[in-house]
Amino acid sequence: MKIRVYYKDTDCGGIVYHSRYLDFCEMTRSEYFFSHGKSPTQDGCHFAIKNIEANYVKPAYLGDLLEVKTEILKLKHTSFSLFHQIYRDDDLLFEMKVLLVNLCQDGKPHPIHEETKAFFREIFSF
Repeated sequence: MKIRVYYKDTDCGGIVYHSRYLDFCEMTRSEYFFSHGKSPTQDGCHFAIKNIEANYVKPAYLGDLLEVKTEILKLKHTSFSLFHQIYRDDDLLFEMKVLLVNLCQDGKPHPIHEETKAFFREIFSF
Protein backbone atom coordinates (compact mmCIF):
# COMPACT_ATOMS: atom_id res chain seq x y z
CA MET A 1 0.00 0.00 0.00
CA LYS A 2 1.28 3.47 -0.86
CA ILE A 3 1.09 6.22 1.77
CA ARG A 4 1.99 9.89 1.38
CA VAL A 5 3.63 11.62 4.36
CA TYR A 6 1.66 14.72 5.34
CA TYR A 7 2.45 17.57 7.71
CA LYS A 8 0.38 15.91 10.48
CA ASP A 9 2.79 12.95 10.32
CA THR A 10 5.92 14.99 11.03
CA ASP A 11 7.64 17.12 13.62
CA CYS A 12 8.62 20.74 12.95
CA GLY A 13 11.73 19.52 11.09
CA GLY A 14 9.65 17.49 8.64
CA ILE A 15 10.73 14.12 10.03
CA VAL A 16 8.04 11.46 10.53
CA TYR A 17 7.11 10.82 14.18
CA HIS A 18 8.14 7.34 15.36
CA SER A 19 4.54 6.40 16.23
CA ARG A 20 3.27 7.19 12.73
CA TYR A 21 5.11 4.16 11.33
CA LEU A 22 2.88 1.99 13.54
CA ASP A 23 -0.15 3.88 12.22
CA PHE A 24 0.94 3.34 8.61
CA CYS A 25 1.12 -0.42 9.26
CA GLU A 26 -2.28 -0.39 10.98
CA MET A 27 -3.81 1.48 8.05
CA THR A 28 -2.39 -1.12 5.68
CA ARG A 29 -3.77 -4.03 7.74
CA SER A 30 -7.24 -2.46 7.73
CA GLU A 31 -7.06 -1.63 4.03
CA TYR A 32 -6.49 -5.31 3.20
CA PHE A 33 -9.97 -5.97 4.59
CA PHE A 34 -11.72 -2.86 3.24
CA SER A 35 -10.33 -3.24 -0.29
CA HIS A 36 -11.82 -6.76 -0.42
CA GLY A 37 -15.25 -5.70 0.87
CA LYS A 38 -14.63 -7.06 4.37
CA SER A 39 -14.40 -5.62 7.86
CA PRO A 40 -11.48 -6.12 10.25
CA THR A 41 -14.09 -6.73 12.98
CA GLN A 42 -16.44 -9.72 13.00
CA ASP A 43 -19.19 -10.81 15.39
CA GLY A 44 -18.04 -8.38 18.09
CA CYS A 45 -14.43 -9.52 17.76
CA HIS A 46 -11.39 -7.55 16.63
CA PHE A 47 -7.67 -8.08 16.22
CA ALA A 48 -5.70 -6.55 19.08
CA ILE A 49 -1.94 -6.13 19.17
CA LYS A 50 -0.25 -8.30 21.76
CA ASN A 51 3.39 -7.73 20.85
CA ILE A 52 5.41 -5.45 18.56
CA GLU A 53 9.07 -5.64 17.61
CA ALA A 54 10.03 -2.50 15.66
CA ASN A 55 13.24 -1.50 13.90
CA TYR A 56 13.69 2.10 12.73
CA VAL A 57 16.27 2.05 9.93
CA LYS A 58 16.10 5.51 8.28
CA PRO A 59 13.80 8.52 8.66
CA ALA A 60 10.95 9.41 6.32
CA TYR A 61 10.20 13.05 5.53
CA LEU A 62 7.32 15.35 4.72
CA GLY A 63 6.08 14.66 1.19
CA ASP A 64 7.65 11.22 0.85
CA LEU A 65 5.64 8.53 -0.89
CA LEU A 66 6.07 5.36 1.13
CA GLU A 67 5.16 1.77 0.39
CA VAL A 68 4.14 -0.63 3.13
CA LYS A 69 4.83 -4.27 2.30
CA THR A 70 3.30 -6.98 4.44
CA GLU A 71 3.72 -10.73 4.76
CA ILE A 72 2.18 -13.21 7.15
CA LEU A 73 4.61 -15.13 9.33
CA LYS A 74 2.29 -17.40 11.34
CA LEU A 75 -1.42 -18.14 11.39
CA LYS A 76 -2.62 -19.89 14.53
CA HIS A 77 -5.96 -20.73 16.11
CA THR A 78 -6.55 -17.35 17.83
CA SER A 79 -3.65 -15.23 16.58
CA PHE A 80 -1.42 -14.39 13.65
CA SER A 81 1.93 -12.67 13.13
CA LEU A 82 2.79 -10.22 10.37
CA PHE A 83 6.01 -8.68 9.11
CA HIS A 84 5.66 -5.12 7.83
CA GLN A 85 8.35 -3.21 5.95
CA ILE A 86 8.12 0.44 4.91
CA TYR A 87 10.12 1.63 1.92
CA ARG A 88 10.79 4.92 0.18
CA ASP A 89 11.65 3.79 -3.34
CA ASP A 90 14.26 1.05 -2.72
CA ASP A 91 15.32 2.31 0.73
CA LEU A 92 14.10 0.31 3.72
CA LEU A 93 13.02 2.79 6.41
CA PHE A 94 11.19 0.68 8.97
CA GLU A 95 10.34 -2.93 9.73
CA MET A 96 8.08 -4.46 12.32
CA LYS A 97 6.91 -7.86 13.51
CA VAL A 98 3.49 -7.76 15.11
CA LEU A 99 1.44 -10.42 16.90
CA LEU A 100 -2.31 -9.88 16.72
CA VAL A 101 -4.88 -11.79 18.77
CA ASN A 102 -8.58 -12.20 17.95
CA LEU A 103 -10.36 -10.75 21.00
CA CYS A 104 -14.11 -10.64 21.56
CA GLN A 105 -16.26 -8.55 23.89
CA ASP A 106 -15.40 -10.75 26.85
CA GLY A 107 -11.75 -9.72 26.42
CA LYS A 108 -10.60 -13.29 25.82
CA PRO A 109 -8.93 -14.76 22.74
CA HIS A 110 -11.34 -16.51 20.38
CA PRO A 111 -10.74 -18.68 17.32
CA ILE A 112 -10.23 -16.81 14.06
CA HIS A 113 -13.06 -17.65 11.65
CA GLU A 114 -12.09 -20.19 9.00
CA GLU A 115 -13.31 -17.73 6.34
CA THR A 116 -10.87 -15.12 7.66
CA LYS A 117 -8.03 -17.66 7.72
CA ALA A 118 -8.80 -18.54 4.09
CA PHE A 119 -8.80 -14.80 3.25
CA PHE A 120 -5.35 -14.41 4.87
CA ARG A 121 -4.02 -17.41 2.92
CA GLU A 122 -5.37 -15.90 -0.30
CA ILE A 123 -4.07 -12.33 0.07
CA PHE A 124 -0.73 -13.31 1.56
CA SER A 125 -0.19 -16.44 -0.59
CA PHE A 126 0.37 -18.34 2.63
